[in-house]
Amino acid sequence: MPLSLHTISPNRGAKKRRKRVGRGNASGHGTYSTRGQKGQKSRAGVSGLKRLGMKKQLLQTPKVRGFKSKKPKSQVISLREINDNFKDGAVITPKSLLAKRLIGTIKLPVKILGGGELKIKNVKFEGIKVSGSVEEQLKAGK
Repeated sequence: MPLSLHTISPNRGAKKRRKRVGRGNASGHGTYSTRGQKGQKSRAGVSGLKRLGMKKQLLQTPKVRGFKSKKPKSQVISLREINDNFKDGAVITPKSLLAKRLIGTIKLPVKILGGGELKIKNVKFEGIKVSGSVEEQLKAGK
């Protein structure tokens, strides 16, 4: 038989008839119609009851532990990298750091941490956070 649209049928057992409830004892679902005996859930007109089993469901759901801050984390640069990439009298901004590929983006804040000594002189940091030890070195250098 040639294959065409009217000859295609689903595999045996692939389609099931829906359960028809409340159609007499001969159907196999008579008398209580799969609703058990008495109680609120056995009555007509009670739809949903969404809260039933809510606690069990709540306890089963995996929780996300801990705390995530909404504040963006600073991009960190050490003084060694500043010494290697800049010369005396340089004005260091996020744009100049991005140009030297020391940071990934201008959108996140930048912070200079004191990993070593500041060897270059007359350096200005604009739009950049500086750690306490770096600030002391800047004041001592001026």
